[in-house]
Amino acid sequence: MEDKDRQSLINYRIQQAKETIELAEFLKNSGKLAVAVNRIYYGLYYSLTALALKNKFETSKHLQLIGWFNSEFITTNKINKRSGKTLRNAYQNRRKGDYDAFVDFTLDEVETMLQDMKDFVNEIENYIKE
Repeated sequence: MEDKDRQSLINYRIQQAKETIELAEFLKNSGKLAVAVNRIYYGLYYSLTALALKNKFETSKHLQLIGWFNSEFITTNKINKRSGKTLRNAYQNRRKGDYDAFVDFTLDEVETMLQDMKDFVNEIENYIKE
């Protein structure tokens, strides 16, 4: 992939993450909490794919991407450890919401997840710009 194309795709993924923040807020405000939790994870995922593109890391597997992020950025303290926890929790919550029966997230929980999402996307975007 040419650098110009790579940068366009990085920008697209960051924009996608930001739009997903707006969508997650809309879903939360509409009382669709489990769907908001799904979108919260995917907002993190989109920003993480931008980071991977920047570093020329490619995978189609979510857990491989998360593992790469943890080993390259969290354990090396390039990115705040809190972001590693945010990503892990979002992945687990998304899986619970998508696959488990009778899962209820509270409004307070989703608001916290949403704020963590905003912080994560912001931190990744700032890191990519450096």
